[in-house]
Amino acid sequence: MSSLVARREYTIKEAAALTGLSASTLRYYESIGVIAPVGRGATSGHRVYDEEDLDQIMWVACLAATGMSVSDMRQYVKNGRVGPAAAGEQVELLTHQQRRLVCEAEQLVLRQRYVALKIDYWSAVAAGDDARAELISGEARTLADELKRTGKP
Repeated sequence: MSSLVARREYTIKEAAALTGLSASTLRYYESIGVIAPVGRGATSGHRVYDEEDLDQIMWVACLAATGMSVSDMRQYVKNGRVGPAAAGEQVELLTHQQRRLVCEAEQLVLRQRYVALKIDYWSAVAAGDDARAELISGEARTLADELKRTGKP
């Protein structure tokens, strides 16, 4: 006895809502090969997404959320189609992304420290504590120089 299960299909608007990516991003990712070509409705010719498409889009959305470049996402998807033979390159791509995220996190901590120093500076100014304001100003200058040296101020 075989049972036919109706496959659920989604419009691009529904797929966008479910994945958190905009319809224009879905079209773009498809056009450049980040996601596989999506089926089309028989009568309308509009994109029709199924559960497999949504699964693929969700993990691509997760990669995008990490800030992975479009080029690296495209390579990651291409490697995924190759399978185990591309595992080494997948690890390399993800390790590179992990290192990039660590650097971003370090930059964020430095920027948070800078903002905290500026709050302290202006609090000292408001309190009329010129000596403390001058001390904090020097610390902020040093931290600003560190931010410039390490990349993104």
